[in-house]
Formats: sequence, structure tokens, C-alpha cells
Amino acid sequence: MSMRELRRPHRLGPGDAVAVVAPAGPVPAEPLEAGLAQLQEWGLRVVVGKHVRERHPRLDYLAGADADRAADLQQAWCDPEVRAVLCARGGYGSTRILDHLDWDRMSAAGPKVLVGSSDVTALHQAFATQLGLVTVFGPMPATGAFTDDPAAREHLRRTLFEPQSVTIVTRSGADALVPGRARGVTYGGNLSLVASALGAPDAPTPPERGLALLEDVTEDPYRLDRYLTQLLRAGWFDRAGGIALGSWTGCGPLEEVRAVMSDRLGPLGIPIVWELGFGHCDAQRTIPLGVAAELDTDARRLSILQPALL
Repeated sequence: MSMRELRRPHRLGPGDAVAVVAPAGPVPAEPLEAGLAQLQEWGLRVVVGKHVRERHPRLDYLAGADADRAADLQQAWCDPEVRAVLCARGGYGSTRILDHLDWDRMSAAGPKVLVGSSDVTALHQAFATQLGLVTVFGPMPATGAFTDDPAAREHLRRTLFEPQSVTIVTRSGADALVPGRARGVTYGGNLSLVASALGAPDAPTPPERGLALLEDVTEDPYRLDRYLTQLLRAGWFDRAGGIALGSWTGCGPLEEVRAVMSDRLGPLGIPIVWELGFGHCDAQRTIPLGVAAELDTDARRLSILQPALL
């Protein structure tokens, strides 16, 4: 399914209602409560999904049954009072709920903000193809990246409330893997989730001359190689104009990860920036998916050419 030009939802303001749902793994109680309190400190009215605190009766890596997790997401999205839906955490399970969602009903609800990262990559891709929406790849309220990392939390807050102030994404350790400059529409997310979507009937076709964003966590270098090789063989990079690589926490020695990226992606001959600071890392940067941006390896940065939200 091709990615048409995506619509940008409206930014948030004090007093807006937001919903927190759990589309993937079970949500730990203490981080959830801390995250909800922080959202309220931002001046938001917080609605918590009915099944957020549940756990699947047999598969303890899921937060409740698939139909229940999907129902929470759909109800939140279709609630006319709710302006944004924030995923509590990742883990695993977002892909399992895609076939339980009524996309026609959700489309009729109008554009809203979806926030999440990691496993939520599955939802980012589906919302792009099914709803035609720009989404926000950032820290989630029931994770340490939100509750215990003020820099990551503030970057997300500014993206949601003051998107025009968040136009440059960089970090001190960023580096050019392949030099150059490219403009295009951002797409991608978590590498293993992107690879696992290949072959699905609703898998998105990358945008023409897009900027691919990829990161992952706790995947050995040979597994990263396998995902990249799968994407290469499927033609996922054929339309890419540049690649921004985020964090690779727990993926083994960084020099080995970098060697894999150079070996697999270097021959594409397009600009690639290494360790740009999004994904599973300290001071996690929030990045919109589906917006025009420019990748500049000399400056070691990604410039967002249009704010994530209106």
C-alpha cells in the first residue's frame, strides 16, 4: 500500500484530553502512575483505557486480550473529546491488534495525535497507510524514558505543544556513516518491527526519496544483519534518499553494530547518519514520521522542514 501525502494532526494545548492505552506489553503500575501524573502536570486531562492495567490470562507478555487492547485504542481514537492517544509502553503485541481495528470508524473520527515508539512502530505504519496521518515516534508515559529522563520528556512535550520549536534533531555522538545530504519524507521506526511487516497486505510502500529512520534494542549484530538483508531483498530501501540510524542499546559492541550497518547499507550509496539519538537511549529525541525533512551528514543532523503538528 502506497503512502500518500499524510495529514498533520493539531498540536495539543492546556486542558486538552488525551488517552493512554496499552496496545502491546503489560504495563507496570508504578511507572504508569508516575507517567499519568506527569501528563496531568502538563495541564492535560488524562483518560486511561479500561484494559490498560490488565494482563493476558495465558500469554503474560501481553497487556490483556487482543480484542480488549484493540477496543481501548479504538474507543480512545473515536472519542470526540480525545485529542491524542499515547501508548503506555512497547514490548510486543501491537501487530496482533491491527486486524481487530475498524479503520473506517477510526478514519471518520478525524486526525489526532498518536505517540509511541519501539513495538508501536506497527501502529505508526498502519496509521500512515490506513488513516493517512503523520504520527509521533517518541517516549511513552509508562517507561523510564518518560518518567525518569527529563530531557526526553521535555523534547516530547515541546513536540506536542510547541512543534515549531523542535525542528533540529542531533546529538553529540552522531557521525556520518556515508557522507551527503538528502531531502525526503521520514518513515520507518524500529528495525525488527519494520522487517516483520513485510509481506502483510497493508504493509506500507516507502515514500519516493524518503528518509528511512531505524533503531532497535537487544538484537545481536547477526540479527540486525538478518533484518537489514530481508529489507534489502524486499526493496524497502530502493526509494530511500537517505538513512538516519538511531540507538542500538543492548545490541552488542557498537563497533560491531556499526560494521553491520556499513556492510549492509553502505553500498546503497546514499547519505547515512549514525547514532542520531532516537530510540532506546538517554535523552531520547522525538521524531515525527511522515513529514518532510533534510538529512545532513556534515552537520550530523536531521532538520524537520515542517512541524510535526499544525
